[in-house]
Amino acid sequence: MRPEPRPAAAPRYGRYVGLLALVILVLITLNTIVTKPNGAKGIEPGRRMPPFAVPLVLGNLSGDADIATHASEGARGSVPACQERGPQILNICQLYERGPVVLALFLDAGSCAAILADMQSLAPSFPGVQFAAVALKGNRGQLRRLVRTRRLQVPVGHDRDGSLLALYKVATCPQVTLAYPGGVVQSPALLTRPPLATLHARVSELVAASRARGWRGGRT
Repeated sequence: MRPEPRPAAAPRYGRYVGLLALVILVLITLNTIVTKPNGAKGIEPGRRMPPFAVPLVLGNLSGDADIATHASEGARGSVPACQERGPQILNICQLYERGPVVLALFLDAGSCAAILADMQSLAPSFPGVQFAAVALKGNRGQLRRLVRTRRLQVPVGHDRDGSLLALYKVATCPQVTLAYPGGVVQSPALLTRPPLATLHARVSELVAASRARGWRGGRT
């Protein structure tokens, strides 16, 4: 990942063509996720969340998702994803080292992003639980406006190239993964935006199960 370059002035018509191409790409991706899941159901319970590191939406780093598990894996990443850390990076390994994780993957289209407000409203009730979200593809500028307009405190990363779509077996939008401290998935992924009461219940179950496994965090 590297500092985000200053945007250069672009010809007016070229800008419109690029915008149209982006809209078409988002629509195709959304259609694929929503209507053609191909049996994908997220990461299976009992398996560890695949490592990744992505730039935070509000940061000034740019780059594709690092999903490497070893050094020098080409397009997957030049360093292991778990080692790529910093104040402007959302690193899933760093999150699950701290406590249970609730991770939402979403597209900034339709009602998908509404899950962010749900997570933000629940986070204060679950101290120690690591709530986070990653936007799959999408326009960085629009995502920044989304985060700022909604005054989100939940960290939101940007998967510019959509690497997590396959890595996390994304079937629907949004998709929410719940994992124990250490990153092992606790229960089947939520494959749509659930009612807030349902999400609250699932996070409560995650906390109880994590404590049964020895987690001692999250008490006030």
